[in-house]
Amino acid sequence: LTSLHLLSVVARTGKPLAELASVMTRLPQILVNVKDVDRAKASVPELSAAVAAVELELGETGRVLIRPSGTEPMIRVMVEASSAEQAERMAGHLADVVRTACV
Repeated sequence: LTSLHLLSVVARTGKPLAELASVMTRLPQILVNVKDVDRAKASVPELSAAVAAVELELGETGRVLIRPSGTEPMIRVMVEASSAEQAERMAGHLADVVRTACV
């Protein structure tokens, strides 16, 4: 379905796919899988507060996604930021919070 919508935009605008894709900026993305934690605790207040602080620091230059694995006892921490160093630092911080708050 996504492909059909994309092809519809290409046909409607007459622009090549490369030109349409050029409006998207790719950011460095870091994914940390925090294993052996309680997936049900992915929304504890301590973690929610840490995510809010990271989102505030990122502003509109990145994003954060925290989600429990659907099949394993782990919580996935993903951070996109304007630099790889910033993404790594923030993902590491959030992974540490998961390790202490979600046991």
